[in-house]
Amino acid sequence: MNQQKSYRSSFILLTTLFFLWGFITVLVDSLIPRLRELFTLSYFQAGMVQFAFFGAYFLLSIPASYILSIIGYKRGIILGLLTMALGCILFYPAASYREFGIFMLAYFILAGGMTILQVAANPYVAVLGSEEGASSRLNLSQAFNSLGTAIAPAIGALFILSDKIKTKDEIAALVGTAKETYLAAEASAVQTPFLGLALFIVFIAGIFLFAKLPKLISEESSGTYADVFKQKNLMLGVLGILFYVGAEVAIGSYLVNYFLDMNLVEVIKENGFMKSIAEGILNSGLAENDNKAIVGVFVTFYWSGAMIGRFVGSYLTKIMKPGKVLGMFASIAIALIVISISTTGLVSMWSILAVGLFNSIMFPTIFTLALNGIGDLKPKASGLLCTAIVGGAIIPPLYGYFTDIIGFKAAFGFVIVCYAYILWYGYKNSRKSTHEA
Repeated sequence: MNQQKSYRSSFILLTTLFFLWGFITVLVDSLIPRLRELFTLSYFQAGMVQFAFFGAYFLLSIPASYILSIIGYKRGIILGLLTMALGCILFYPAASYREFGIFMLAYFILAGGMTILQVAANPYVAVLGSEEGASSRLNLSQAFNSLGTAIAPAIGALFILSDKIKTKDEIAALVGTAKETYLAAEASAVQTPFLGLALFIVFIAGIFLFAKLPKLISEESSGTYADVFKQKNLMLGVLGILFYVGAEVAIGSYLVNYFLDMNLVEVIKENGFMKSIAEGILNSGLAENDNKAIVGVFVTFYWSGAMIGRFVGSYLTKIMKPGKVLGMFASIAIALIVISISTTGLVSMWSILAVGLFNSIMFPTIFTLALNGIGDLKPKASGLLCTAIVGGAIIPPLYGYFTDIIGFKAAFGFVIVCYAYILWYGYKNSRKSTHEA
């Protein structure tokens, strides 16, 4: 009974981490339209923001698993949180000096801290109970990750995207006090939310400092990476994580620009229901807000769909094979993208937003399917799987590159290929005789 209570309290505490890194990951997306105008970036260059952020996963996931084997999971979590706080603090000088390079460094450090958390928390939640319930349990934790991603776009639209952003030429035309006032306001729009996040992250680190977590995973080095690479289904799962993260982030990062490209601002203003949603979230009239903020508030539905889907998925993966659920959701995601690129207006808008609902169970389900049956190799396998989050650094810039050449809708064909692989991986695992739900 005491053990079950310990598991429950540890599960709740670890789930706060899932919420935290979900919120911050998507808040980063809110800066992309702003940085694109501020530094006159192409869509490919804007996608490089995600490269700096998710590239940290590729470079640091395996070192993170090594660090955890030395200092332990609890200290590793605290180290990850403090590293994230440092990254948030660096947004202050980046905004003050308007240096794109400092922004990239801040992103990289922030993601470095999140990498340590991912490598520690995902396998920890997976083993915090029975193996057959691992997929359901991780889906539930990831649902709170999605709660963070659902809230972040509204916060970003309200605090980061709401004011009018001037181009470099317009800024150069300002003189004296007007220029100083504008630059100060621009810096504050970025500095305030990220300084607040830094303080909150330090507070969470303090809680973990005094928390007691049960020791469920061996923190000693077990097996070698040569043993890990021999696990075929694990390696296929690594590719699945890469394609999933890349596709999800590519869509989420460019939704604001995609909606602006389809001239949806006027459609929203002319539709009473859509207008009321935008005004309700922004808490002001649409005339007072930049076009990016007006369409940006609807990105909330993309990420909140993932939250709803994970709560549902936590149940579905209890009563069905997780691989089958994964294949079904990937199939529907592909169908929705096809609808979006084949239509215009609100139909195109809502169909692409609905993809978020079916993205929901993909990461936790692929993760647990890949870890299934590999025993003490789980810590190293977790590091390898988290390395695949680099998909968020590779796929969005490529999607941006294709968008620069052939446009948003045609470029979605590249994203469809990513989901097609996930569909195949899901059905491959659903044919296994053992019920893994």
